[in-house]
Amino acid sequence: MNRLAIVTAITGFMAVAMGAFGAHGLKPYLDATQMETYRTAVLYHLVHAVAMLTMLSAANRDIKIIRMTIYLFLAGVVCFSGSLYLLATRHMTFGESLNFLGPVTPLGGLLLMAGWLNLLRIRQL
Repeated sequence: MNRLAIVTAITGFMAVAMGAFGAHGLKPYLDATQMETYRTAVLYHLVHAVAMLTMLSAANRDIKIIRMTIYLFLAGVVCFSGSLYLLATRHMTFGESLNFLGPVTPLGGLLLMAGWLNLLRIRQL
């Protein structure tokens, strides 16, 4: 299995795992706002895992662009969803020490958007 397929499979697995963990393990510990933040993280995580999977099916065309898009999506998921996961649950373990993550979330969003814009470089969509 090639590296892009492994990265994509792990990203999708983690999206489902984080969603299940949030719905079943964290629900009693998060208030409505924290739960909404967590759900947003899961949504973006899962959507971009599926987008990465779709990119794999097009990997026989413009592989360099596909590879860059997948890695931009991965970096975006880590920064965007990862920071939201931590911000939603920080009261459980980290307290307010994670406030520095606030700017990481929009950086992750920019990386996700860059991935989508990178697709414009493909000769035929």
